[in-house]
Amino acid sequence: MTKRELAELLKFSSPREIYVITHYNVLKRVFCPFRVTVLQEIGTLKRGQIVLVQEIKVTYELKTVYIINNDAYFYYHFDIIM
Repeated sequence: MTKRELAELLKFSSPREIYVITHYNVLKRVFCPFRVTVLQEIGTLKRGQIVLVQEIKVTYELKTVYIINNDAYFYYHFDIIM
């Protein structure tokens, strides 16, 4: 993916909101900050800890990254609390 293609794709996304599908197959829009549970120890975060996601970013490989306490973590280390 070129930088131009990535820029075109990111025009339609926001660092302050994310769409998630609930356990009941309902699409919900969640706004930052939102709470997540840490699934495994990573960085200074401990398993089971509840933290706030300040922003949502995307890498060049289109992987979602959560900004928590000004540090970036991949989304798969967390579970969103609805």
